[in-house]
Amino acid sequence: MNRQKADRMRELVNLLNRAGKAYYQEADEIMSNHEYDKLYDELKRLEEELGITLAGSPTVNVGYEVLGELPKERHESAMLSLDKTKDVEELKRFIGDQKVLMSWKLDGLTIVLTYRDGELFKAVTRGNGEVGEVITNNARVFKNIPLKISHKGELVLRGEAVISYQDFEKINEEIEDVQARYKNPRNLCSGSVRQLNNEITARRNVRFFAFSLVQAEGTDFKNSRESQMIWLKKQGFEVVEYRMVTADTVEEEVQTFSERILDNAYPSDGLVLIYDDIAYGQSLGRTSKFPRDSFAFKWADETRETRLLEIEWSPSRTGLINPVAIFEPVELEGTTVSRASVHNISIMEELELGVGDKIEVYKANMIIPQIAQNLTRSGMVDVPLACPVCGEKTQIRKVSNAKALYCTNPECQAKHVKAFSLFVSRDALNIEGLSEATLEKFIAKGFIKEFSDIFHLDRYDREIRQMEGFGEKSYKNLIASIEKARLTTLPRVVYGLGIAGIGLANAKVICREFKNDVDAMLHADEETLNDIDGIGGVLSGAFVSYFKDDNHIKILLNLLKELEIPEEIVDNTERILEGKKFVITGSVTHFANRGEIKELIESLGGKVTGSVTAKTDYLINNDVHSTSSKNKKANELNIPIISEEDFIKMTQGRI
Repeated sequence: MNRQKADRMRELVNLLNRAGKAYYQEADEIMSNHEYDKLYDELKRLEEELGITLAGSPTVNVGYEVLGELPKERHESAMLSLDKTKDVEELKRFIGDQKVLMSWKLDGLTIVLTYRDGELFKAVTRGNGEVGEVITNNARVFKNIPLKISHKGELVLRGEAVISYQDFEKINEEIEDVQARYKNPRNLCSGSVRQLNNEITARRNVRFFAFSLVQAEGTDFKNSRESQMIWLKKQGFEVVEYRMVTADTVEEEVQTFSERILDNAYPSDGLVLIYDDIAYGQSLGRTSKFPRDSFAFKWADETRETRLLEIEWSPSRTGLINPVAIFEPVELEGTTVSRASVHNISIMEELELGVGDKIEVYKANMIIPQIAQNLTRSGMVDVPLACPVCGEKTQIRKVSNAKALYCTNPECQAKHVKAFSLFVSRDALNIEGLSEATLEKFIAKGFIKEFSDIFHLDRYDREIRQMEGFGEKSYKNLIASIEKARLTTLPRVVYGLGIAGIGLANAKVICREFKNDVDAMLHADEETLNDIDGIGGVLSGAFVSYFKDDNHIKILLNLLKELEIPEEIVDNTERILEGKKFVITGSVTHFANRGEIKELIESLGGKVTGSVTAKTDYLINNDVHSTSSKNKKANELNIPIISEEDFIKMTQGRI
């Protein structure tokens, strides 16, 4: 029963946090205030009943703190490394006639937690095994650590702080400087856990998985490690996934774990085995380096010999040009691999990579392709003197004691991926299938140099179909989305150019003022723009400055040749929704999507917001009798709820 209540408590924490984020950060509501208060009270009751409060709970407010440095502290008992093997037969010898707990060996940062009187008292990193760093303030903002537990005696446990592959990729995407990006989730986790400002830690989605109980004052675990893990779950901790195995079942279970590594949300570099019988394990003592009650199994890296075909030089938005090894395809860990990043020129020199060399490749942690060694070492390939994207000069620079190649051209297209990303975004040309990562690849290969080139990607159909992540279906979907984007509006185009400060709403105002006359807009002066309601001196200056650049004008005119922009008659007398505020929710049938309704409302002078408030005039919802939070709020405030058909009648003749 307590386990069900603990699960319900976690469910409530997640639900209430989603509602809070929607309300405070996204100006939206996923539940009414009444419903929020009801669930909040239920969470409080469960926390009091179970004596557990999770770090992410909305019932606690963990303050952010900035430290000058992380204090050091000596561990009460040394944290030894584990003896390890890649041989299952050796695991069988270790197990003997005992039962062992076998779990993921998570690849993160080991943390020791101490609780006193039911509250988190201290968190210390493993450090060198003897001395670690105190990171208590940071641990308080991990996503899943209990700040309060029901056990009142002293509790000491160990676990792994980790960051998921998904969060790792998301955080790395946000780091503009490629050299500053983290190499793997473990490095990111280490940097996140050891921050001096725990507000940064809070944004990194660090999670903690307990793997060992050191001490739990006054508690009898009946000499069983598994009993300890079950007890820790009841205290509100997430524990590392484990299986009870014997010498007869260990081989099968190792295979089961290895087959799941590619789908695992968190990085793992192997497995850990520990005797379930606590007294037996402790009786074995330890060596000078390892405890004898536990053993680590490391994934045996599957390696393949292949032949290096070429080094592809891939420019990035920071100007860094990354070397990528292209080799004859080989099967590794169940997938076909034909490329691996070499990272920088120093590594190339160390490997003495030359075209035609026989190389050995593997997947680090069974996931990331790497070159293990060069078997023939014919010598370094030539480093390009010109950027493969823009053709301007390159330069070798030393960064963090490693040599790297850079493009020296500040206007190189590869440095403007963000601009292309904005151009294809939903409020601009709305082209699906062109993620930032895909754009970066296309630009690096020279497929895209300016916006108009996107409408001619079919010139590279064969190359795109053969790219990793692309196939016939995804290619056809991309081309269809590009063709669909040709029919658009001038405000979307203006917004998509990325003029500083000019959002979609500003673009609509400017286009309406100039009656969609492109030539008039290109030659507008600051004074004229400044007179437009809602366009001040800063925006007018940015707009005029942008079109003083002849290249920007050329790019726009080339783009307009690819687009179909229907003639729009702007009549300010038709602004029948002037001053009216709408909220749109639910599915639509008469319009392609809710965005189309929003565009119509704004063209008629109205505004669309995300949440129902006392200032809302109408809520548009085809299910007018729905019990959704927005409908409830509208009914509470006596705000009319209208269907699409009601809205169409309201704007009859204007759609």
